[in-house]
Amino acid sequence: MSEEGLAAARQKMTEAGVDPVAIEVFTSYYHQLETGDTGLIREDTISPLTDPPLLDDVEVSEEQAAEALDKTVIIKLNGGLGTSMGLDRAKSLLEVRDGKSFLDIIATQVLSARKAFGARLPLMFMNSFNTREDTLKALEKYPDLAVDGLELDFLQDQEPKLDAETLAPVEWPKDSSLEWCPPGHGDLYTALLGSGILDHLLEAGYQYASVSNGDNLGAVPDGRLAGWFTASGAPYAAELCRRTINDKKGGHLAIRKSDNQLILRDTAQTAEEEMDYFTDEHRHPFFHTNNLWFDLQALKKVLDERHGVMGLQIIRNEKTVDPKDSSSTPVIQIESAMGGAIEVFEGATCICVDRSRFLPVKTTNELLLLRSDVYDLDDSAHLVKTTDRTCAVDLDKDFYKKIGDFDDRIPEPPSLRRATSLKVRGDWAFGSGVVVEGDASLITEKPQAVPDGTVLTGEIPGVKK
Repeated sequence: MSEEGLAAARQKMTEAGVDPVAIEVFTSYYHQLETGDTGLIREDTISPLTDPPLLDDVEVSEEQAAEALDKTVIIKLNGGLGTSMGLDRAKSLLEVRDGKSFLDIIATQVLSARKAFGARLPLMFMNSFNTREDTLKALEKYPDLAVDGLELDFLQDQEPKLDAETLAPVEWPKDSSLEWCPPGHGDLYTALLGSGILDHLLEAGYQYASVSNGDNLGAVPDGRLAGWFTASGAPYAAELCRRTINDKKGGHLAIRKSDNQLILRDTAQTAEEEMDYFTDEHRHPFFHTNNLWFDLQALKKVLDERHGVMGLQIIRNEKTVDPKDSSSTPVIQIESAMGGAIEVFEGATCICVDRSRFLPVKTTNELLLLRSDVYDLDDSAHLVKTTDRTCAVDLDKDFYKKIGDFDDRIPEPPSLRRATSLKVRGDWAFGSGVVVEGDASLITEKPQAVPDGTVLTGEIPGVKK
């Protein structure tokens, strides 16, 4: 059945106008899937990475920084709708703070860096079919953003979800759009090639790419990093941060014992019985930020040699065809991580950066922190920390997970500058001028209000049913 399944999948992709290179990449992964390849990376096959170079030790002159940034393109991953936060449009349109969205802040960061360094520094977004229209419309307010005749975006590819039992493309007449999925952000390289963007960048004289998630506003254009990467001569580099006890998720780099090659291991590539190793911040002390740098010419060379198929590690993602309906048909989504490309490039390297370059917003917990007085937004649209403390925010998912519910209950963020942790259980509506100090915990079994000007500290019990 798998041969028939692959043929049906290829035909479906062709009829949908998917780029031929993306179809070949999918085919490569399909063959791995039918042979039972799980993509798991066993602990006994790797050695921990314990001593990466530190950006704090790097010195780069202003001239070197400016020259490096002038040859660099900034690429932001922007394919997500933010459905987990209750959004039905591009997550990057969500207001972060001061009336500015992710897109507003990213655009201002790039425009400010151009002015500061006198660099061309184009900005591009890898959009999905779901995010392209809204994103480009929102960027119309920045007429100077596009440079050198380059587009502001390119599209990531799509592929069919596979019936977990037959490996044939799943059919879901109730909503045929649910029959498709993105191939993970490892599709970045395929999309750059298939869209023609890679060739356009090289023709315009660009040599390097700096890539990061669109929801990570800490990954600003950085002259010192650009200068370091240029001087390193490496074809590829990954930014790492030192893990804390709270950094249980996200991938890490390791050294493959068989050939001493740097590789990325993600959560989905870790056996369940080995998760204790994966989450141990002492055994694997650095996590992968998903901020990447690569040489465009080196990427072109690898893609040409491999006929567009990078050969990244497969990630087998088991879901249901309708993610909101656990009783719907079980499916397999074939994915890959863009950080997995580190093992494709001989001489690839990494560097440990400050935690300020890793400020992702995955839930309303992080959003509350960025909206609070723990951060200021400076004239260059950089999020600047105002305190040495970082409050651990834990909001009740039943009442704060969706952005509409969150905004209704916390229209004005409380002060968190003097807070260590804020835990909210139950339905609490926050008034204005609320201050959190030290460790605060709110608990209630029926709707409660935190009055204006309240100072929260310790455990504050609410009214029980």
